[in-house]
Order: sequence, then C-alpha cells, then structure tokens
Amino acid sequence: MKTILEICREVADLAAVKRPENLFNSTSQQENIFLSVAKSTLDSLLRYGNWEALTKEGCLITTGCQNSYPIADFAPDFYCLLNNTVYIKDMQERVIGAITPEQWMKEKYFYSSSNNVKFKIQNGRFVFLNPPAQELKIVFQYRSNNIVWDYKTLEEKNTLSANTDVPIFDEYLVKLGILWRWLKRSGLDYSEEFDEYERELRKRYGTELATRDIRLGAVKDEIGEGVNINVIKTD
Repeated sequence: MKTILEICREVADLAAVKRPENLFNSTSQQENIFLSVAKSTLDSLLRYGNWEALTKEGCLITTGCQNSYPIADFAPDFYCLLNNTVYIKDMQERVIGAITPEQWMKEKYFYSSSNNVKFKIQNGRFVFLNPPAQELKIVFQYRSNNIVWDYKTLEEKNTLSANTDVPIFDEYLVKLGILWRWLKRSGLDYSEEFDEYERELRKRYGTELATRDIRLGAVKDEIGEGVNINVIKTD
C-alpha cells in the first residue's frame, strides 16, 4: 500500500531523474509534470471499465408523483450505471432501463402504458417514464468516481489532493501508467513501457472479470424480460 508520492518516486528511479519531494509544489516544473501524469493515469483507469474496486451499490427511495431524481442526492460519487443491476428491492420486478432515446420516444408516445418501471439517465438525474409509486426502494450498482483514498482518514476522494493519497487501483499498474506517460511528456521513447502497461492492464482487468458470480438456475436473458428475484412459488 503505497502513496502516490511513493509511487512517483519509484517512477523517478526507473526514469533516472530526480525524485519528487512534493507533487503539489507549484514552483517545480518536474513535480508538476509528475502530478499531471499521475492524475491522467488515474483518470484513464477510471474510464477503462467496471473495476470491482469501484463498484458500489446505491439506493433510491421514491417519493411519489415525481419522475426526476438528482443522482447527487443519493449517490454523490456516481460515475456511471452498471446496467441490468437496477431492482425494486424485495420484489420480483426488475426496473427496465436505462432505455435508449428511441425506446423512450416509442414508450412515451406510441406504446400503451404498462406496470413496468422504466427510466433513463439524463443530466445527472434518474428520469422515470412515469412517476413510480411512493416509497419504492430501488437498488442499483454503479461505478464510483473515487480514484484515491486519504492515508490518514481512509476517506475516498475523486481527485488527487495530497502526497499521502493512496490510489484505489493496483499500485504496480499505476506505476506503469505514470512511467510511460512521464517518458512521453519528456520526449523520450516510451513504446516498450507502454506495451508493458497495456499487457498488465488487460491482465489485471481480466482477472477481475473472472471473479464475478456465476448465475445458477433458470434465468431469462431476453431484452425487457428482466430477472425474477425473491419469487414466491405457489402450487
């Protein structure tokens, strides 16, 4: 578990340059470059895919007669939705969404209304086709935008703000990402380091995908059918 400053110092050793003392020293061009490439590396990893370390569960409780809910109110670190993970808790119904603009227009103007709860994400809000019933507890999984955590308080943050911040991502992967970007910014050949980073990135992300749960039993995968959960069987 290494801080971002410690990782950048290891990068400096590999690049045979002076070790940074303070990434937030605005008077040092070299340390400013280290901070810039570190931020770029973490931002790139955030956007790469649905990392397990970034996956969180959110919860929205509807108020009735309202079809628009700002995401910041119930998931302030929201980056993007993991689709097909949205359910009405303790019921057998999956919330259908996020539907495409084409589906939205068809449902709104051409199809007859149904009991399905359908939504889209627009301008940082959950927008439902029709106002859902009051006090529905809608749970979902999403990718968090937090990329580091504070070494002292353990608080997760969405940006680098201290030398002691610890990346949420694998430290070796972060080091490789900073290294090739540093070499590129310095006008040096970075092809070998970039290739090593890409291999490690695919390997690390592939390892996380392999740990996901395996579905057992009968599951309907057709679009729009949803998945039944907590189903009560009757004779």
